[in-house]
Amino acid sequence: MSTATAEVDHLSRAQIHPGTAMGTVRLTVSDLAASRRFYARALGLQATEQEDGTIALGAAGEHPLVELLGDASAAPLDRHATGLFHLAVLVPSRRELAMALARLGEANWPLDGASDHLVSEALYLSDPDGNGIEIYRDRPREEWRHMGDQLEMATLPLDLRNLLAELAGAEQLEPLAPPGTRMGHVHLQVSELPSSEAFYSGILGFDVTVRGYPGALFVSAACYHHHLGLNTWHSRDASPPLPGAIGLRGFEILLPNADALAQVLDRLRSAGIATKPQAAGVLVRDPSGNAILLRAA
Repeated sequence: MSTATAEVDHLSRAQIHPGTAMGTVRLTVSDLAASRRFYARALGLQATEQEDGTIALGAAGEHPLVELLGDASAAPLDRHATGLFHLAVLVPSRRELAMALARLGEANWPLDGASDHLVSEALYLSDPDGNGIEIYRDRPREEWRHMGDQLEMATLPLDLRNLLAELAGAEQLEPLAPPGTRMGHVHLQVSELPSSEAFYSGILGFDVTVRGYPGALFVSAACYHHHLGLNTWHSRDASPPLPGAIGLRGFEILLPNADALAQVLDRLRSAGIATKPQAAGVLVRDPSGNAILLRAA
């Protein structure tokens, strides 16, 4: 495709509303009480018991980050099926990321990794069932670098001692995640990238921001580094997990108003993609079978 053709295609393609954000990620876990303790102690999230028996967890006054459904008989997490690679909790500052690291240390919970992505700094871990979690802070947008029309991202080692230096002078550990903590992005395991790009970018209207990682694609609204990561690293040509298995039940995409939601639903209908009304929004599945609840915030 020529540059001119690509520009025309970009201008003609419908784009998702720039106020779009990520909402609650819903998980099935094997031991609801143990997972509740983990998310409360290690991540500092406050729990709310819901009428259907699930537990919603989030920072005080914020939209829930995670909703847990307990099922001791559920099939174990299949790391080679489509589903969740990780959910990504965005904290409002570098100091709060350091506090999140200290909170994990206090809970004696191990990290899976820690990376500097140029646009952000991130801690990686897993919950008791192996569901992936990222906790990160964004660098100011004026520090983000671009190569042509693509955002420059990398995976470099994060200096944890330097990060913890942000807490110099702090008198005590803050046990709760701070106000402003939210779901920054969701990273999915998909079966293939072309159909995923056609769905998330071509139909829903997210912009492709990064293609530089082999086997992965990153898309966003409003020039963010990514609201969704899509990869085939463990799931190329894979099927969805067994029904009700441990792992991702679904996640929310929050549109800022009813008109923005209606525009996305019109594009889905025009593409012949089935949708299902729910009490809180409209359910749709991506080409890999991942469940998405589209909501007007």
